[in-house]
Amino acid sequence: MFLPGMFSVSSLKKAFNDSFGWGGSSSFSGVYVDRKTAMGNSALNRAITLLATSVAQLPCELFKRDHEDGTRKKATDHPLFSVLKYQPNKKDTSFEYFESGMGFLSLDGNHYALIERDEQMRVTELIWVHPDNVQVLEGGDGLPYYRLLTENKVVGMDLMHHVKAFSFNGFTGVSPIHTASDAIGLALATEQHASAVFSQGTTLSGVIERPKDAESLTTQADIDHVVDSFTARHSGGVRKAFKVAMLQEGMTYRQMAMTNNDAQMVEARRMGVLDIARLFGIPPSMLGESAGESYKSVEQTTLNFLVFALMPWLKRWESAMHRDLLLPEERKDYFIEFNFSSLVRGDFKTRYESYAIGRQWGFLSANDIRRFENLPPIPGGDEYLTPLNMLDAKDKANAERMSQTTEQQRQEIESILCRN
Repeated sequence: MFLPGMFSVSSLKKAFNDSFGWGGSSSFSGVYVDRKTAMGNSALNRAITLLATSVAQLPCELFKRDHEDGTRKKATDHPLFSVLKYQPNKKDTSFEYFESGMGFLSLDGNHYALIERDEQMRVTELIWVHPDNVQVLEGGDGLPYYRLLTENKVVGMDLMHHVKAFSFNGFTGVSPIHTASDAIGLALATEQHASAVFSQGTTLSGVIERPKDAESLTTQADIDHVVDSFTARHSGGVRKAFKVAMLQEGMTYRQMAMTNNDAQMVEARRMGVLDIARLFGIPPSMLGESAGESYKSVEQTTLNFLVFALMPWLKRWESAMHRDLLLPEERKDYFIEFNFSSLVRGDFKTRYESYAIGRQWGFLSANDIRRFENLPPIPGGDEYLTPLNMLDAKDKANAERMSQTTEQQRQEIESILCRN
């Protein structure tokens, strides 16, 4: 069982509600915002799933340091290695576990997982728990404890892995859905208004006028009949839009409502996407709003996402796993890291040319290059080359020569990376 030790509730002094313990709230726009309604917005849904799948696709591995030569190697003999990289628990794959965890972390501000340990207290299984089923408590020792609401049991930090987002109290992360409910509510209200326009609107909305001396339509029933007939024919959605209307007995139609273009509906919806992108620090083009972006900026946009949106989340994961999943005596020798290089490195030609320049000018060794490619070191690979002629880089011709690589240099890099 993963719950061998329990704690008395009487020793705990304060409880912190999770970000969504309040169950949602009404925004200034009048739209109720909670987890379900927020995920109904396509931009926010894409932001959450983009972060979740981006983290899930990165290999998470356990490494062991060699303090003598400064190298590291994968700790494949440690039980935690297989838990993180292949299967955290009996039900979930590594991808599914990190996808769900990152989804809750970016949506609710917290990820919880119960820890199962072996006889040596090393982690053998991680079982994620829905944030709604966990209440964080502050103990008399100032440390967090976790009440499992479905079982009414309390566990300590040694049995709960907790990754939290930005926190106001140091115990629970803050949900962006909670703190930015007005911005999300405005985006939802804009979507609802656009839907209402297409479901109930009409391009002929306005008033029907008739001459003052007209003798027909003398009763309210006659007036209602004309209006109802006109509405039934010309309002009620896209299929009835732009039909031709014919009015008799001197009546005229005067349009009163603004068109979608006048109301800047498209611009309002675009601003909703920009608000969501700003909330999560994701470039708008990655949420489908690519206005003004050129092909040349795609690479920089991707790099901005990786560095400013994704990297902080990865550091939160790595730090929390280092604290919760490694024993105190292991933390100086072992460390956990996501393999981020697969997302940031360029194509083969670009990488080989950059390695060749670094190798040629003496600031990269063969093993440095192999580490960039997640390859093990080779004997004698820590030597650095010294250029025979150090030229003035201020000279334009010399600067161009320094930035160019030869076919021979590229072949040398290829031979370095292909060695076992």
